Amino acid sequence: MKSKNIINLILITAILLTGCSKTNTDSTPPPIVTPSLTQSPTPSATPTETQSPTVTDAVSQAPTSSDEISTVPAIDPSETSAETKALEILEGMTLEEKIGQLFFVRLREESAIEDINKYYLGGYILFGDDFKDKGKEDIKLQISSYQTASHIPLLIGVDEEGGTVNRISKYKEFRAVPFHSPQSLFQEGGFDLVKSDTKEKAILLKSLGINVNLAPVCDVSTNPNDFIYNRSFGKDAVETAKYVNTVVTEMNADGIGCTLKHFPGYGNNVDTHTGIAIDERSYETFLNSDFIPFEEGIKAGAGSILVSHNIVKSMDDSLPASLSSAVHDILRKEFKYEGIIMTDDLSMDAIKEYTNDEEAAVLAIEAGNDLIIASNFDIQIPAVIDAVNNNTISEERINESVKRVLMWKIKLGLVS
Repeated sequence: MKSKNIINLILITAILLTGCSKTNTDSTPPPIVTPSLTQSPTPSATPTETQSPTVTDAVSQAPTSSDEISTVPAIDPSETSAETKALEILEGMTLEEKIGQLFFVRLREESAIEDINKYYLGGYILFGDDFKDKGKEDIKLQISSYQTASHIPLLIGVDEEGGTVNRISKYKEFRAVPFHSPQSLFQEGGFDLVKSDTKEKAILLKSLGINVNLAPVCDVSTNPNDFIYNRSFGKDAVETAKYVNTVVTEMNADGIGCTLKHFPGYGNNVDTHTGIAIDERSYETFLNSDFIPFEEGIKAGAGSILVSHNIVKSMDDSLPASLSSAVHDILRKEFKYEGIIMTDDLSMDAIKEYTNDEEAAVLAIEAGNDLIIASNFDIQIPAVIDAVNNNTISEERINESVKRVLMWKIKLGLVS
């Protein structure tokens, strides 16, 4: 009997010990997991509010809630690896090759291959006439031939904004109906439709070999009488910022380059395609309105920003914004932007009335542009080469922009 009691006691003790052990295991808190950079990537070029005190108050008005917009860009590789690869390529380039990379030019189809071989161009921009009377396979083969001819893969761009500016979808061979304007999309289906439309554009463009869409338009315009109104989102700065973030985030996710335009904000100015526009607005107006969508696009990881030809007197009372170092300093120093800055087309009348082709390209690089959008590149490229050879522009200044161009191409998956 005593032996049986001892055995029972041993069994009870074992059960109690097992239960205590189980209880202790269950109550142990789970290990703390520190999120890695790969779980929430943010580009090193993205400015923080503490980095840009001049624009903090205005930018803080822009929406940032995760249920409305996302500021996580999807394009890889990392900034560091892209820079390392870019510097390796840069090391082996001649001066002529470097300067050619800074020109994002209007396609001359009849001499396209010859121009690549002669000028080492950074990329081609295609306009509506380049798609006329052609089908998808024609364009794919054409662009492929350009890429084959180029030692460094080309940026291939279009302006497919939707609405009044469509280079491709206005032809039925490429889409049943032209892409709708941002305003029409939002009215019909809100930001969900804006997002799906952006994805459809990216799929179409990439299927043709196009890797950059010169969009979105970030200009704030609420007046139907403004020149830029029909191309804009048509709402105030905060709503326009939501639109810009939606488009940039989707374009990055789809692996196609985007361009924020037209910095520092077009406002109610006249068309610079046909003459000089002088903006008399105060700097505070830009802080409290026009800058906000651009800042939001930068936070979302925009690869490039296009600068207008407007003379904005509160920033530079004599030079067009595209040729003004003061305007470019706002992007680099206030916004801490490290991506591509490009001019609007130097063939526009606002520039022709101000200066000639040779001087325009030199001034544009001196101002801080990384890419020159040009039609008369056969005049402008030799002018820039001469400017470096006579020490008007340093080769270090050229290298700075070439590195950015190469990094953008690497991030877009053009250069491996």
